[in-house]
This record gives sequence, structure tokens and C-alpha cells, in this order.
Amino acid sequence: MTPLFVRRRVLLLWPLGFSSGLPLLLTGSTLSAWLSQSGLSLSQIGILSLVGLPYALKILWAPLLDRFTIPFLGRRRGWMLCSQVLLSVCLFSMSRVSPQQSASIVAVLSVLIAFLSASQDIVVDAYRTDLLHSEERAAGTAVFVFGYRAAMLCSGGLALIVADHHSFQLLYSLAALLLAVGVLATLIGTEPPAVRPPTTLRSAVIDPLRDYFARRHALLILLFITLYRIGDTLANVMLMPFLLSLSFTQSEIGVVYKVIGIAATIVGTLLGGLLTARLGLARALFLFGCSQAASNVCYALLALVGKSHALLIASVGIDHLCTGLAIAALDALLMSLCNRRFSAMQYALLVSVSGLAGRVLGGSSGVIANHLGWPLFFLLTALLSVPAVVLWHYLQASIRHGDEDADGHQVLSDRA
Repeated sequence: MTPLFVRRRVLLLWPLGFSSGLPLLLTGSTLSAWLSQSGLSLSQIGILSLVGLPYALKILWAPLLDRFTIPFLGRRRGWMLCSQVLLSVCLFSMSRVSPQQSASIVAVLSVLIAFLSASQDIVVDAYRTDLLHSEERAAGTAVFVFGYRAAMLCSGGLALIVADHHSFQLLYSLAALLLAVGVLATLIGTEPPAVRPPTTLRSAVIDPLRDYFARRHALLILLFITLYRIGDTLANVMLMPFLLSLSFTQSEIGVVYKVIGIAATIVGTLLGGLLTARLGLARALFLFGCSQAASNVCYALLALVGKSHALLIASVGIDHLCTGLAIAALDALLMSLCNRRFSAMQYALLVSVSGLAGRVLGGSSGVIANHLGWPLFFLLTALLSVPAVVLWHYLQASIRHGDEDADGHQVLSDRA
């Protein structure tokens, strides 16, 4: 049998991950740097930061990508190609304008890039959900995240170096060319097996919800997905203020996060893909959930010890390694819960749910940290992993992944 990471279906997810990750910072921090260098006011830069809203709202048009099919390349690859080509056109157009002279045009193009990028994310997520076999999902996620992180490195740190030595216009031109990586992967990729799509827009919105909530333990599984990374998410909100409070410089933190953090995340997702295939999804989710708690204990130890470069490197490395493990397993679970008829809508919904609790509690993280102090705060975030682990221990006894009905629907054990 061909090893997981060299299977054609899995390998193609690296360029697709690269294509998905590339535009993100080009409408975020890199765009802010360009606007700032161009002399725009802080209020103008702040308003233009709203161009990233499509990433948060993409679930609103995800049903359209389930319902309608482009008349070439198939149901998923057709939309992928359209979004990639239009993204390339918009990025090249950005390289032809100047923020000082055409701020409104830059704003419109930025919104279009964010919308097309979010649309590409929707359909690529649906594509890999539909395409990968059950044992390939965690490995496919790992390869996809590898490509995504590599693209963010290009459009973030490396992009600023290019802009510093040449210009932001050249940077956006190069980004438009780099999207050819995703276009090529789309053209040579295999279309997932055909299924019966929704026949009306109403069914594309209502049927995915009805389909999911008809399953046994549907609400408990949603609760598990919501809780699984809540401690890690809450800790991340306060990490920068915490490290700065220990007198680490921004440069020290930046180097550790850019080098150690990115490398550890990539290693973690790749290792998570391999271990999930060997251990099974149920056991992997349990073990990786426990590992997230252990990683936050490292920050509690750092808070007690004080400024220590060795412990900072170890804490960040372990944290990102465990995060990568958890991402690989959780994403495999999300894919297994999607019906291929509605995978664009259902995956977008499940991803939104997975980060909901962390976003809600994140707003109060500063108050909690201020009240408890750093050591107890990070111990609390470690303990927040316990409810998800306990809940999963209950659920795994009654859920079997990988069963499919005639529509390619991933079903729970009592519906098999």
C-alpha cells in the first residue's frame, strides 16, 4: 500500500494549501504595512482592516457552492479554478494602483481579494472533504496546513523583505504569479466522486442542518468540537502580553514564534496525520486533547520561573507541536461529519462552531488573567481541556467513523 504522505490525493493538498494561505496576509498585516508606508492615516488603515470580514462571514454563501456547479472541471474544481484565476487578476490589479492616489480602488480590490480568498477556502475545504478516504484525512490536513503555513511565511515576513528592497507593487505582482501553483494543482487534480447536489437554494441551506441534527449525539458532538481547543485558544489571546510582561523583547518573541512556532506546527500536523492513521481517530483525539493541556502547563512554569530563553523556546515549541497534533485530528473529525452533498456548508458551519467558545471567552481572558495571575491563568486554560476529553471518552464508545451511505454520507454507528 502506498504510504499516506506520498499518495497523489494527499500531495496535491500542499499546493492547494499554499494557494489558500497566500492571500490572507495580503489583505491583513502586509496590506496594513503598505498603507502605513504610503502615508494613510491610522483611521483610514483601521477602516480598511474591515476588508477581512468575508473570512468570518463565508458561511453565508457556502450553500451557493454546494447548490451550483460551474460547467467545467466538475462541481468542486470548477469553483476552485474560478476563484484562483480571479484572485490572480485582483492581486495583479492591486500592483497597478497606489494607495496615496487611489485609496478607494485599493479598498474595493482588497474586499474582492478577501471575498475570493474566503470562497476559495470554502471550496478547497469541501474538495478535500469529498476527495480523501477516511484514513487519509488527518494526513491530508497535515499536508494542507504545511502548504498554508508556507504561503503565510511568503506573504508575511518574506513579503515585507521584498517590499523593503523593491516595492509593494512588485510583491503583489509576484503573489499573483504564485497563485499559478494552486491553478496547476486544480487542473491536474481528480474530481471527487459525483453525488446528488441540492436541487434548490433552500435545500442547500436547510437540508445540511436537518441532515446533521438528525444524527445521534449531534448536539454533544457540537459541544465537543466547541470545547476541544478552548483552553489553547484562550491562552493564545494572552500570550503576547504575558511574554512582554516577562521582559522578553518583541524581536525575541518574533524570532521564536516565526522560526520555532511555525516549524513546530508543521511537524505537529505531519506527526498528527501519521499518528491519527495509526492510532485511529477516536484515540488520537483523546490523546491530543490531553497533550494540549500539558502544553499550557509549560507557560505556567515559565510564569513561575520568569524570563528564560530556554524555557521560552521549549514552551513555544511544545505548544505549537501539540496544536499541530490537535488540528490534524480535529480536522479529520470535521471532515468525517460532513455529508458530501453539503460538504461546503457543513464544513464551514463546523469550523465556525469549533472556534466559537474561544472567541466568546477570549474577550474576558484579560480580566481572568489579571484576577488570577499568570501561573493560575495558564493552569486554568490547561484544566479547560478536561471537559472535552471527558466528553470524548463518553462519545467514542458509540461513534464509528468511516461508514458511508449511498450518497457518500459519513454516518454515525446507529445509522449504519
